[in-house]
Amino acid sequence: MNADDRALSGRQPKAVTSALRVLEEVARAGSGVTAKDIAARLSMPSATTYRLLNILVGEGYVVRLPDLSGFALGQKIGVLVDAAVVPTVCAAARAVLAELRLSVRFGVHLFYYTNVAVRTADADPEYPPPEDESFLNQHLYACAVGKLLLAEKSELESVIPRWEPRALTARTIVVRSELLANLDLIRSQGFATQLAELRDASACVAVPVRSGAGALVGSLALSGHVDHEHLMLRHVPSLREHAERLAPLMA
Repeated sequence: MNADDRALSGRQPKAVTSALRVLEEVARAGSGVTAKDIAARLSMPSATTYRLLNILVGEGYVVRLPDLSGFALGQKIGVLVDAAVVPTVCAAARAVLAELRLSVRFGVHLFYYTNVAVRTADADPEYPPPEDESFLNQHLYACAVGKLLLAEKSELESVIPRWEPRALTARTIVVRSELLANLDLIRSQGFATQLAELRDASACVAVPVRSGAGALVGSLALSGHVDHEHLMLRHVPSLREHAERLAPLMA
């Protein structure tokens, strides 16, 4: 056994694997995820999770948020995964969003996607989304923008490693077969909805933004009160029109 073999002997390979799992979970959950959340989702001892997070923070791959409420990807990871870098929303795209916001009485939000997560590109400052990015990524099955991402995947496990949904409201879909049926509906109708599934009073309608090749690159969403569901659905054609205009500006 040479020196390199000895360096990777014993428990070190397992530690490396565990550190990568923690890093992947930070990327998947988004900014603000806590050590407790990571430990629970990975079924990892809290002490191990904290130790690995401290190592990743020390190396610059993960950072603690200024208010110490959780963790986020560090800039050093930007060369490895696109989830660490938020793309700039160009002036032309902001103009399209501003035009749509003037025509509706709901929140208008632009999101983009990595392979496994939702990222906020431009949230409506007047009518903010009901939850932050981290919460959406932890509950992709309960939000419209998350379900658009899931509908693109042939296997849920490629985005949700373990199917352990939590009922956030009485209408949250927690049965796998029901979610799969809902994803089939999203594929056929070309848009996704969230009707009191994330929060009792919240509703959202989201349409995909696709590249010229048809790849899902983002989504355009309306958020409002669940009592206004029918009014929001009437805006789907307008959402699609604006999503088509945004597509070349995001690809």
